[in-house]
Amino acid sequence: MCGIVGYVGPRDCTDVLIDALSKLEYRGYDSAGIAVFDNGKISVAKSKGRLKDLENKMETEGRPQGHAGIGHTRWATHGEPSDINSHPHSGKRVTIVHNGIIENYKKLKDFLVKQGKNFLSETDTEVVAQLLDYYYDGNPLETIIKTVHELEGSYALGIVFADFPDTVYAVRMESPLIIGKGEGESFIASDVPAILKYTKDYYLLEHGEVAMLNRNGVKFYDIHKREIEKELKTADWDMDAAEKGGFEHFMLKEIHEQPESIKKTIAPRISDGLPCLEECGITPEKLKSFDKIYIVACGTAMHAGMVGKYVIEKLARVPVVVDIASEFRYRDPLLTDKDLVIIISQSGETADSLAAMRLSKKLGAQTLAIVNAKGSSIAREADMLIYTHAGPEIAVASTKAYMVQIAVMYLLAFELALASGAIDESQCRQLTALLQSTPELIEKILEEKKQAQYIASKLITADSLLYIGRGLDYALSMEGSLKLKEISYIHSESYAAGELKHGTISLISDGMPVIAVATQTALFDKTISNIKEVKARGAKVVIVCRNGYEPEKDVADYKFGLPDIDDILMPMTAVVPLQLIAYYTSVLRGNDVDKPRNLAKSVTVE
Repeated sequence: MCGIVGYVGPRDCTDVLIDALSKLEYRGYDSAGIAVFDNGKISVAKSKGRLKDLENKMETEGRPQGHAGIGHTRWATHGEPSDINSHPHSGKRVTIVHNGIIENYKKLKDFLVKQGKNFLSETDTEVVAQLLDYYYDGNPLETIIKTVHELEGSYALGIVFADFPDTVYAVRMESPLIIGKGEGESFIASDVPAILKYTKDYYLLEHGEVAMLNRNGVKFYDIHKREIEKELKTADWDMDAAEKGGFEHFMLKEIHEQPESIKKTIAPRISDGLPCLEECGITPEKLKSFDKIYIVACGTAMHAGMVGKYVIEKLARVPVVVDIASEFRYRDPLLTDKDLVIIISQSGETADSLAAMRLSKKLGAQTLAIVNAKGSSIAREADMLIYTHAGPEIAVASTKAYMVQIAVMYLLAFELALASGAIDESQCRQLTALLQSTPELIEKILEEKKQAQYIASKLITADSLLYIGRGLDYALSMEGSLKLKEISYIHSESYAAGELKHGTISLISDGMPVIAVATQTALFDKTISNIKEVKARGAKVVIVCRNGYEPEKDVADYKFGLPDIDDILMPMTAVVPLQLIAYYTSVLRGNDVDKPRNLAKSVTVE
């Protein structure tokens, strides 16, 4: 949801801002812009479209020159993508970039219009710029704090004042923001990858804090204008993790990184062949004290939760409810202190998930966060925490983050089942060993990616298609369908295979693709019967199943085979061809795989 950067230091500011924005373009790419102190004045350049469009515009219209400034890449919320609605936005003396949403912007805009302020854009951001300008009395810190008290919503701001050259201010109210510290230079950024080229050292700006960056360094203030000290952190990522590394797209690179990400995530949580989550604040005694588990998440993370539900209920015999975070908050959930609420979020800043966690804590439930981003809001506020060690995921469509999320769900299910006596130690060791074997199996699947490319070539002209499966295969179908629609723009839906005859089968027409996931032994024959139903009505069927099954013509037209593993662990391998099919379909259709239209990586607003 928009990317913010800022810089103060000896380098060419425009170079730094453009480079940093290129690492954040996954957060928004409807438009981009920068504001740089150029010979004592603020020079603004901005453009609708991708960052490259901004660079091309500066080539013809002039390039700001200076050593301090702010930049932005936008995911539109208020106002269509256009040059005018692009950030930065300015008042007479103040220029800002903004991530998030100002909920009371209309009321503030009406007030400012009555005060004689004129607005050029349709954005809530310009309202903030004009309000800052309205309150500005020559003291930037006083003005920022006074303005913040008037604003409602979740947001982060980068701010420059015309009469304070080479000084950048930043404020965080919920939306993530970090302050990078280099040798004689400082940065602001929405996420760590933006600054890795220059420094690994950063401060995490907390809610309600203001930072002032100038040539003397960085100072921090709380909402009461008191100067505060902050802990300097060091990122454990390197530049290679945020680069494509020879792959055509980040998404393909991240699919290939899944085996290593699984190893990094599960290895520290296995001791003597058994799951051990004590370092995460999770003990067997605590786990077995819960009567019910809720898994709350959005999008792909919610699909990981669906896998978790099946596995926990199957192994541990504990009831699990999976909720979409945005719905959970508003249905007045029935929670007690005997419930565990698991929040899954790649970024740890997902607005709906964060609000759901806070509501759960308020109602007395214990909370467990499964997140990838260290120091994120969800990570800091949860009662218990499991970090997934996927490293940076740049492609908007999640792959390796999903994979490590389900790996963690397996560990959690194994430990809970053992703690509750639903499985014995021998069974737990066996399951844990099988989980540890999945990276090698995934490597074998990746060697067959040309088969996924071939299947994708049969899908590229489709207007619509279906994914079907039963049990864990249905959970996988949901994720496969989401991946395809996210990046190929082909309409696709997932259905429980047994539900087809209750209405959905009416959609089947001659030549319509159906991707059937059939990996569960106990449900295999029933799934095959459902596949035959759609095949008899003209569907072109792709079946994802074990290598040992060879479909006849009345079952499937194409097959992607999988190495054998216990039914309950099949999602760890079966999701990989679904990711590859989505990827190659998007590539063959000529789409921008890593930056699909209308989407952003981190959804920090409702």
